[in-house]
Amino acid sequence: MAEPYYITTAISYPNGRPHIGHAYEAIAADVIARFQRMQGRDVRFVTGTDEHGLKMVKTAREQGVEVQALCDEMSSYFKDMCDKLNISYDRFIRTNEAAHHEASVAIWEAMKANGDLYLDRYEGWYSVRDEAFYEEKELSDGAGGEKLSPQGTPVEWTVEESWFFKLSNYAQKLLEHYAANPDFIRPETRRNEVLKFVEGGLRDLSVSRTSFDWGVKVPGSPDHVMYVWVDALTAYMSALGYPDQGGDWGKYWPADLHLIGKDIVRFHTVYWPAFLMSAKLPLPKQVFGHGFLLARGGEKMSKSLGNVVDPLELADSFGVDALRYFFMREVSFGQDGSYSAEAIVGRGNTELGNAFGNLAQRVLSFIAKNLGGSLPKMRGQQPADEALLATVGAAVQRDIPAAFADLALQQGIDHWLQACFACNQYVDEQAPWALRKTDPERMECVLAALYICIAQLATAILPVIPGKAGELLDLMGVLQANRSYQGIGAQWYPALAESSFRLPAPTPLFPRLELPTEADA
Repeated sequence: MAEPYYITTAISYPNGRPHIGHAYEAIAADVIARFQRMQGRDVRFVTGTDEHGLKMVKTAREQGVEVQALCDEMSSYFKDMCDKLNISYDRFIRTNEAAHHEASVAIWEAMKANGDLYLDRYEGWYSVRDEAFYEEKELSDGAGGEKLSPQGTPVEWTVEESWFFKLSNYAQKLLEHYAANPDFIRPETRRNEVLKFVEGGLRDLSVSRTSFDWGVKVPGSPDHVMYVWVDALTAYMSALGYPDQGGDWGKYWPADLHLIGKDIVRFHTVYWPAFLMSAKLPLPKQVFGHGFLLARGGEKMSKSLGNVVDPLELADSFGVDALRYFFMREVSFGQDGSYSAEAIVGRGNTELGNAFGNLAQRVLSFIAKNLGGSLPKMRGQQPADEALLATVGAAVQRDIPAAFADLALQQGIDHWLQACFACNQYVDEQAPWALRKTDPERMECVLAALYICIAQLATAILPVIPGKAGELLDLMGVLQANRSYQGIGAQWYPALAESSFRLPAPTPLFPRLELPTEADA
């Protein structure tokens, strides 16, 4: 039986259309999920929308629509984004689902049975935009004298009856868990931030609201709805069928990876594990808080600032695979990065188009034209051939998977690109166009080595650009069974070369990208 692997994105808040920050996270999670499948893991990949909370109520009121209608419309945009960007999710969870309500009630009752919930009165600062409570010491003064959260969002003083969770009882238990599981929070900067926060002491957390009724009703307290983060976090389990102890939940939980933005690390590494400890449920194995994609000028993209970029428009302008490649290549995973159309065009043309696409085009076109599509025979290998196959083989079977397994996605792509450069240098040095006249047998050996390496490179980059890389592997006759980091060694090639397979004339994988004109915009 294949070893299970469970990965989730954050469950997105759909009070507006998705922006490229949502696309960045979805693509990164998809790359990891596809990589794990190629490693032979039984992957379950979950994403979805978190549709409760005061922010949804206020947005619906401002737009003059029913909250449910707003949820249905906005959730569809997030699903459309995933489908457009070739996100291979297994489950798109919506927190409006009846089964999710049942799961939220189940974890609530488990926490209550453990003595960790009590009724009291909440007085404090609340950010509607963050759906988060903040202490006075965490706030700053805005330009107009208003109070702002650490995220720069306005807060308001809130007074209402509330159920509380005894978070203060879990500080030491959390610190012990962090110490015993040093990779639970990644990257290291996020871990240090969380440690500092928890070591400063934890206050009990308000976990219900009475000022609105859009959410999961608290069992036994019909005037209360659960704090939106209680049921949002529970979506990671309800997507697997919790509280049913068998089936998918029993198979895939605990999650191997929660992939989230750095601004919601506290919810996932303090509140969520504390809830699970209280409910006596296993904790996720790792939470990775990635950085932000910043707008021009270094601003965080947000709906309120009006600097949101539509990822579907970018995909239409530059192509899905070029966009996916840029996001994973441009930013060291875990750190902040920035977007520009110029950078997408630059990466797409120089790396995808020239380093890889042009390599495949000229080698495969040469085979189709000069060998009638028959695959070249590899006879009489020379040290240069062996050196290239060793270089590309080490990158594909060792360096790239090691980097991807460690979530060093940019580093993995860099290993891939260096292998592309090695192939291009080999082509220039061996000059098969000259060998065609002077030494046809040597020409075939050179082309066979390149055919193997191009197939290996296409396989290695499949998680990042599944559309174009899969298209190339189909053209080259590489079977699905060989499309893994270990399965794409040279062993498959002799049988394919001796078969009746004929390579058709290729077409360019990556047409040259151009910057959109004002007319296009």
